Amino acid sequence: MILRTTLAFATAALSLGHAEAADLVTPPMTHEAPAAGKRVWQQAPEYRDTDVYHSLYLPQNWLPGKKYPVLVEYTGNKFSPGKGSGEVKDANLGYGISGGNEFIWIVMPFIAKHKNHNAVTWWGDREATIQYCKQNVGRICEDFGGDIDNLLICGFSRGAIATSYIGLADDEIAGLWKAVVTHDHFDGVKQWPYPKSDRESAIRRLSRLQGRPVLVCGQQATTVRDDFLGEHLDLATFTFLDIPIHSMFNIPEGPYLHSHTDLWMHRPSIYRDEVRNWVQKILEDISKE
Repeated sequence: MILRTTLAFATAALSLGHAEAADLVTPPMTHEAPAAGKRVWQQAPEYRDTDVYHSLYLPQNWLPGKKYPVLVEYTGNKFSPGKGSGEVKDANLGYGISGGNEFIWIVMPFIAKHKNHNAVTWWGDREATIQYCKQNVGRICEDFGGDIDNLLICGFSRGAIATSYIGLADDEIAGLWKAVVTHDHFDGVKQWPYPKSDRESAIRRLSRLQGRPVLVCGQQATTVRDDFLGEHLDLATFTFLDIPIHSMFNIPEGPYLHSHTDLWMHRPSIYRDEVRNWVQKILEDISKE
């Protein structure tokens, strides 16, 4: 155990000192045809002639006819201090989790109330957002080799709450996911100015997990456990990972303008390794079922 701890600290020193590798850079979204290593704009047929869209990334090792696990992401609110746009095209967390390989990565929209564009703050039309996900996850998997039995939902900030508020809104959508990854915020920790943000409602949503794995990351992940989930740990197989953002970055530094960021997985660190190892174990466990 002493040796393991020493190695961890040594690895941390290398990782936090940028010695392992350069930071990842999320590919820009384009209007090209889907292809390996490309992140592209897509639109559901129900929303033709609107500005509603989602993004699709096919991994660098993508080949037609093969099956790939899928990361379905919801991104954060528009957040001026970190220059977060709240837009699908600017999401980053799923790319950081995958590193651009092995996973199909989809960023789903929040549909605005008038259903003519994506909402960049909070939920817009929640029911339309839920329905969009239900309709399009299966389509994308069928068209591009996504493994419908290996879907992971992830999110940052608003998106972290959305993994439950949207992703566990009813039994049908909740049944899609094999696992959940959140960063900074969690459904039920705080009551927000929108309906059913109270803890009792959040617990009902989380109960739809029926024991499935959840990785709660964040600057105060263990506080989520201690202040909220401690009495409800039977709802899922929870893992909590505190991320010391201020030890990893000299904020403001390049694109890292605020500690509340979905870019933290783009920098090599033992914490990124923890997340990727957790995800890999989930996939290995699924393959044994």
